[in-house]
Amino acid sequence: MKAGADGEPRSGAQASKLIDERIASLGDWRGETLARVRAVIHAADPDVLEEWKWRGTPVWSHAGIVCTGETYKAYVKLTFAKGASLPDPSGLFNSSLEGNTRRAIDIHEGATIDEGALKALFLAAVELNFSKKGSSKKPLS
Repeated sequence: MKAGADGEPRSGAQASKLIDERIASLGDWRGETLARVRAVIHAADPDVLEEWKWRGTPVWSHAGIVCTGETYKAYVKLTFAKGASLPDPSGLFNSSLEGNTRRAIDIHEGATIDEGALKALFLAAVELNFSKKGSSKKPLS
């Protein structure tokens, strides 16, 4: 799923470079927060694919889209594509709660991120992607 020259979606090293550039260009707590959640995502799933879609949205995928990382003036938003179907025992989801499909986590300046809970949520989303694809193999332990 490459593209570029602006037929848009990019993946792999090209997308990772664009995400690096986004983090650097923010130059404030939002860039630091996006970098931190990105590191948690990679720690949870080293096989995650980074993508760049929809005119500049970082996307993390494994057997389908897991979540996006959007930056706004007042918060960084992690939107889980199938969040409504995920268990959230730590109560990380605090946004987009009314829909039937997506759920999001809005992270405001100074907020603490429960990295263990975020890893577990990310892994549950990957497992859900595999189960929806009908795969009998478990991707992660």
